Parts: sequence; structure tokens; C-alpha cells
Amino acid sequence: MKKIIEELFRLQASSFKLQAKTILGLVFVSCCLLQFAACGYSTKAGNMPAGIKTIYVKPFVNKIDITNEVTTVEQYRSYRPLLEVDITKKVIDRFNLDGSLKIAKKDSQDWLLEGELVEYRRDPLKYSDVDDETVTEYRINLVVNLALYDRNNKLIWSEQRFTGQTDYYTQGAYAKSESAAIDDAVTDLSRRIVERVVENW
Repeated sequence: MKKIIEELFRLQASSFKLQAKTILGLVFVSCCLLQFAACGYSTKAGNMPAGIKTIYVKPFVNKIDITNEVTTVEQYRSYRPLLEVDITKKVIDRFNLDGSLKIAKKDSQDWLLEGELVEYRRDPLKYSDVDDETVTEYRINLVVNLALYDRNNKLIWSEQRFTGQTDYYTQGAYAKSESAAIDDAVTDLSRRIVERVVENW
């Protein structure tokens, strides 16, 4: 009886060792597969034309015609002055963060990005439950026209009414100022612009 019990313990132990080895083997194989998958991974940015390494971001131009922004509520829809400067800076910062293209000086670039700010829009999304005049949520849209040129000033592509946006609350725990919301919209726009430049190939 004692021998039978010892044999059973021995078989259990060897079975446990076999299971442990099997699990460790599977973990090892999985790690190897993940490593190979990582080596083969590539973003769309890697598909950019060969030799393209630098870009010059031409300062964005403000083309908003405020005389066409007349509403029944106010004479002009407000927007932050020098918004085009903020967009230019944020797009450059985003290219630096992305790393796919280095920012170059004018006339030494592979590509040149040109942009025009053509519309700033702040649209009400929700009104207060108390009255129909107090807006509790807005959506800000920043609309630009874009054009990308090669080093010979040949147009590669252009994009009309390219938009970045954000929603924000005016009341409650998540309320923020219009200025802070504009910052968020500029960040969203710059991210979309850089993705459009480096990924759509």
C-alpha cells in the first residue's frame, strides 16, 4: 500500500513538472511571436516617399472674414486674436512630437505645408433645463485649408475645410473657459494635420 501511495505521489509530481514545463514553453513561444510581430510592425508613416525627411511649416494665414460672421445675437462671433499663430506653433510642436519629419528652415525642406484659417465656429449643443437661452455646452470648430508642396514647389495635395474640434461645458464640474476650449481645438486640429501629412500614403 505504501509503495502504491509513493508511486501515485511520484506520478503526480512528474505530471506537475510536465504541466509547468508546458506552460513555460507556451509563454516562451508567445514572447517570441510577439517579438517577431513587433519587428514586423510598421506605421503608415513608414510608407512616405523615400528621401522625405524634413518639412517647413509656413505660418498659417488668417482668412476669416468677420463681416460674414453677423448673427442676430451679436454683431460678430468672437474668436481669439492671433489664433493662426497658435495653430502654426502647435502644428510645429506636433511634428516634433511625432518625429516622422524634422522641422526645417524655409528653402531647405523636402516638403512645405501651407495653411489658411478660414473659419472659427462656436455652435451651441445643449441649453439649460431652466430656460432656452442659457447654453450649457458648445462645440468649437476650427476650419483650415491646407496644401502640401514638394521641394520644387509642386503641389502634392490640398485639403479644403479641414477641421479640428472640441466640445465643452459652461457649467458644472467639467466646465471650462472658451479660451481653454480653443486650446483643445487647436491641439485636435494639429494632431489631425500631422496625421494627414505623414500617414495617408
